[in-house]
Amino acid sequence: MTFRLASAAALLALLFSSCASDSNLTVLSKSRSYSSMSSGSYFGKAEVFTTAQPSPALFQQAAGKPKDKHGMAFYKPSERNRLVRTTAYTQSESDHLQYGSQNATGTQLRYTDRVRSAAADWAVYPVGTVFRIKGMQQLFVVDDYGSALTGTNTVDIYTPNKDYMAAWGRRNVELTVVQWGSYTRSAEILAKRTQYPHCAQMYTAINRMMSSASTASTASR
Repeated sequence: MTFRLASAAALLALLFSSCASDSNLTVLSKSRSYSSMSSGSYFGKAEVFTTAQPSPALFQQAAGKPKDKHGMAFYKPSERNRLVRTTAYTQSESDHLQYGSQNATGTQLRYTDRVRSAAADWAVYPVGTVFRIKGMQQLFVVDDYGSALTGTNTVDIYTPNKDYMAAWGRRNVELTVVQWGSYTRSAEILAKRTQYPHCAQMYTAINRMMSSASTASTASR
């Protein structure tokens, strides 16, 4: 257990030491639909994606919660262990070619044996959020977003090509938040992009949450 904790700490240190500034920020649309594919293990050209079955307790817990448009539960920030719908994307998709290998923070999308990029609604998983997927060894970091994700709990996993993207498909996983990202940083980035409806929606939702949290903190004093 000590070794695992040390390894996780080392990976987090590596992860955040690689974060660059927010200069030359780009906008990623990713407004597309996803075809239905079964969950389980898949073989791409050079990758096997094996995710473990979520625990029965998670399914029971999710059943009584409010749902998004995909029927997936909304969770409180204190609930780090979650049943989450995931999809996959890649930089060679037609709606991403103009952005190349950059993520929404202006740095490089990551896909290594240790750290991989992911996209999400930043009002749900703020930029910098680090998580694990049950059955996988890698850490994932939210450094991207997409218009199709806004208003949902879906997490989009970055893959290096379309074969890998198809191999991942669409699957529900057990996701554990290792470290929350920053709503403040998310709002700072999105404030420059409110001309895009999905960015404006995330920006408004984040400001509403931060305002509510500030009011609650003041009232408790």
